Amino acid sequence: MLKASQILEKYISFFEKRGHKRIANSPLVPQNDPTTLFTSSGMQPLIQYFLGEKHSAGKRLVNVQNCFRAADIEEVGDNRHITFFRMLGNWSLGDYFKKEQLPWFFEFLIDALKLDSKRLYVSVFEGYDSISRDSDSEKIWTEIIKKEGFNPKERIYFYGADKNWWSRSGAPKDMPPGEPGGPDSEVFFDLQAPHDKKFGKNCHPNCQCGRFLEIGNSVFMEYIKKEDGTFGKLPNKNVDFGGGLERLLAAVENQADIFKTSLFSPIIETIEKITSEKYEGFKKEMRIITDHLIASVFIASSGITPSNKDQGYVLRRLIRRSFDNINSIRELENLNIPTQAVVESIISQYKTTDPDLEQNFEKIVNTILEEINKYRFTINKARSFIQKKYPQIGDELKGVKKISSDDAFILYSTHGLSPTQIKSLGYVFDQQEFAKKMGEHQGVSRKGAKKKFAGGLADHGEKTIMGHTATHLLHQALRDVLGDKVFQTGSNITSERIRFDFSYDKKLTNEEILEVDKIVNEKIDKNLSVRFEIMPLKKAKEIGAIGLFDEKYEDKVKVYFINGSAGSPQDAYSVEFCGGPHVEFTGKLKRFKIIKQENIGHGQRRIYAKVGTFL
Repeated sequence: MLKASQILEKYISFFEKRGHKRIANSPLVPQNDPTTLFTSSGMQPLIQYFLGEKHSAGKRLVNVQNCFRAADIEEVGDNRHITFFRMLGNWSLGDYFKKEQLPWFFEFLIDALKLDSKRLYVSVFEGYDSISRDSDSEKIWTEIIKKEGFNPKERIYFYGADKNWWSRSGAPKDMPPGEPGGPDSEVFFDLQAPHDKKFGKNCHPNCQCGRFLEIGNSVFMEYIKKEDGTFGKLPNKNVDFGGGLERLLAAVENQADIFKTSLFSPIIETIEKITSEKYEGFKKEMRIITDHLIASVFIASSGITPSNKDQGYVLRRLIRRSFDNINSIRELENLNIPTQAVVESIISQYKTTDPDLEQNFEKIVNTILEEINKYRFTINKARSFIQKKYPQIGDELKGVKKISSDDAFILYSTHGLSPTQIKSLGYVFDQQEFAKKMGEHQGVSRKGAKKKFAGGLADHGEKTIMGHTATHLLHQALRDVLGDKVFQTGSNITSERIRFDFSYDKKLTNEEILEVDKIVNEKIDKNLSVRFEIMPLKKAKEIGAIGLFDEKYEDKVKVYFINGSAGSPQDAYSVEFCGGPHVEFTGKLKRFKIIKQENIGHGQRRIYAKVGTFL
């Protein structure tokens, strides 16, 4: 039976024989892309080529990309979700299209991987608004399925834009102007698991019952969102295919549980040995440990160390969740040898395709162990804090002990324990009250999972917070000078500079830049108050609050006022949806100066600026 590395090489070879050039695996931690923490798909480094830029390797590309998706951390624990995976990808940049891509992938599955065609099902885009149903893909699949001797009506399923449309922002309605996207066609493998009716009366390929496993997705990237919300065509028709190697392996091995495949089972066996327990009794825990430590190995090998921000925060979370789940199976006094054993097992499984893991072995082990020891110290401090406030709990935590939501929040905000970790220590608390405090602390207005940083902040240091407030002044000053058609489309703020993206299709003149600088500095000199209020979204819109051009907001939002308030919005200079944090008075910003502007395409410009005592 084929191993994961063999599937990978067969895939590369298959497309190289069809004129594709193999391109390098991009770093898991992007080097020159401040908009994202990790590479999460093979196409991520290629987006400019879909927009018309020429690739040095040509129009037909193929590769395997190491990917990590932090958004799936909470999903891990079932039989199919993983955060770290390897994406097989092939691309056509204005060369071939549907009539080549769909038959090729089917041929690869049947001839190269020897999958049984009677176990394959496909999905096709049913249409959205002015974008018509993908009848071309339907015709191609109909012909292929008929040749296999099956009824196309029983094999082809149609879904809307929520399932069969791909862009970086999701469905067409969520795409900002300038974003490329297109309909897609997925292939599913029938694992022949019994249907669970709690997921719906009838089973279908996109059912979550576990019967069907998606093993490949061909995206036909041919559209671009226009400023007026309609869709135009890209310069070329492109193909963007992605297929998870781990899922293809599960199909080849006919294994409904991805963690029982030949890639993961040796790692699971190591965890069984160190905990003296069997996988069947602790499936969820061992799946989390396996996935999270694999991801930790690759992230640590990339040079990331645990911290409270950016990639370091994600790594810290992964290691601590691994520790929590090991502890829930069996508390181990010394984790040095067990941790080294699991890391060795992981590297053994991946070293053929990622030889740098062996070279970084010591660094990886030390990174993980140092964080585990820090976490143990944090837990001991948290226990000490609770025992002082609740002396009746005693030294040995047995059973469940109720604590106040205030104290639970202190464990979260001061000691760095998540609600799940607090509960794992044996403490229960009012979760609604805790959630309320979380909302007040973090801001309830923004769906931050869509962005790299809350509000574009790279950290919460003093200079960065100053820069954050300055972006609100800059946003309004640009609207004062250029008109209300200007809207923020993105930002990235560090202690060194502000980067601010906005909708505008012309280069700013020197006079306009000087005028914006002048306005911002006038507001700084006036030392205006900066305050926030939490209110219903409807009310925020009624008083004129503005925000990111393509952002979605919750029913309750946090609104920051520079001068004025909800009671006197007419007195405010700036009113914006924002999660914070900000300075209390604009005078703390000292000085502001635009240092550079550039065109980033599709009716958007980018400004770089400095704030503080730099002059």
